[in-house]
Amino acid sequence: MNALTVLTATDDETKARDLATGAVEARLAACAQIAGVTSVYRWQGNTETAQEWQVLFKTTPENYEALESWLLEAHTYDTPEIIATPVVRGSAAYIDWITTETTQ
Repeated sequence: MNALTVLTATDDETKARDLATGAVEARLAACAQIAGVTSVYRWQGNTETAQEWQVLFKTTPENYEALESWLLEAHTYDTPEIIATPVVRGSAAYIDWITTETTQ
């Protein structure tokens, strides 16, 4: 399969929508899904709990570096979560759509 999902999270729904919209408009991702989550994590020696908004981008391996660079620039966190996972199976039509929508 020639696709990746790329995950990030932010502390505000509007910021999540801006990240999703910006990446799709720049053709770095074919689409992005936004979901509210509760995160528990260690930060600067403390255990924290926070409401966050996850953004899951659908892209290709060829676009990963550009998407990561864009997210690092656009994100408001000092150390944003940016995790890519290969899509090992998926419908051929959907994978083709991701490729088509991210071709610049």
